[in-house]
Amino acid sequence: MTHPAYGELRRVSGTASVVLENNPSSMTLEGTNSWVLRAPGENACVVVDPGYEDLDHLPKLAEAAPVELIILTHHHPDHAEGAPWFADRVGAPVRAFDPALCRGAESFVDGETISAAGLELEVIHTPGHTEDSVCLRVGEHVLTGDTILGRGTTVLSDLGSYLGSLRRLLELPAGLSGLPGHGPEIADLRAVAQEYLDHREQRLDQVRSALTVLGEDATPRQIVEHVYADVDKALWAPAEHSVRAQLEYLRASRTQ
Repeated sequence: MTHPAYGELRRVSGTASVVLENNPSSMTLEGTNSWVLRAPGENACVVVDPGYEDLDHLPKLAEAAPVELIILTHHHPDHAEGAPWFADRVGAPVRAFDPALCRGAESFVDGETISAAGLELEVIHTPGHTEDSVCLRVGEHVLTGDTILGRGTTVLSDLGSYLGSLRRLLELPAGLSGLPGHGPEIADLRAVAQEYLDHREQRLDQVRSALTVLGEDATPRQIVEHVYADVDKALWAPAEHSVRAQLEYLRASRTQ
């Protein structure tokens, strides 16, 4: 699908709209999706992931006001950096899994249901990309932050936790769509979660094979050059980060 111009509020469903930040890159795809949620007929809204402290993007996002609540899916600056500025601008509290990110409200916990803007948002702790990553189930949607992207795969900090998070998303009811932090909407979240899980298992097998060829002391960079030889070298740096998480996972598995 084609994204609209940066800074435009685009309606996705009866409850969800998105404003795309102008920060495209190999890591953020077209840019950060700042989600605006409200029940039909409600005046106030919830804003999820306002993005960087981008003074072109944030004032446009503030036009969705009144904002009842700001929610962060995790701490990375392309999602959370602009939250303090935005909170001051719209006069709304900030909630996140990490208490250090919160302003004027408590951190939320796994399984909590947040009532705001006429909606019920279920918090699903999905560590792996970061320890504080969460998804938010609201109606027929799941906001996935960077746990599942609209295109491609995400960078990992902890593979074991991430595999568990994917399996947890597979337990959700069928028919839910995904609203990611980057990239286009996901028509069938469970199908993509299964694809992610299959992909991670395949990469683990490739890393195991690489260790057989290169030796158990092979560095993440050596494994990237071996496993990702057919991938654009611009993506090797984030791939190295994920390979490091895979090595930690495999080595920890051997000691259990």
